Amino acid sequence: MSYGTHPRLDGVLELMLILWQAAAQPAQKPVRRRAKDLSGKNCTLRPGSETPLWNQLVKTVRPLLRQRGSKALLARELGLPRQRVHEFLVGRTAQPDAERALFILAWVARRWRRGQL
Repeated sequence: MSYGTHPRLDGVLELMLILWQAAAQPAQKPVRRRAKDLSGKNCTLRPGSETPLWNQLVKTVRPLLRQRGSKALLARELGLPRQRVHEFLVGRTAQPDAERALFILAWVARRWRRGQL
C-alpha cells in the first residue's frame, strides 16, 4: 500500500497502522487524570495502561530480541547502553524519546519487510 510518501517510509507507515489497529482493539477503560497531573514536573508518561501503542510496539519487538546479541545490536544502533534498551523493552520501566521510538519502529519495519517478523 502506497501512501504517496517516500518508498522507504511506506513500510513504516503500514506498520504504524497495524500497531494502531492492534492497540485500539482491546476495549480499555479510559484513564482519568487530574489536571494537575498533566502540568509541572514529573508529567512524563510511563509505560502502562495509558500507553497502548507503546505496549503493542513492545509486544512486536520482544520476539525479535530473542536471538543472542540482538538487544546489543539494537542498543548500538540507538546509541544507548544495552541496559537502557532492556529498561524500555523488557523491564518496561522507561520509554524512549520520540526520535528513538520512531527508530525502533523503523527497525521493526525493516525486519518485517525481510520476513523476520
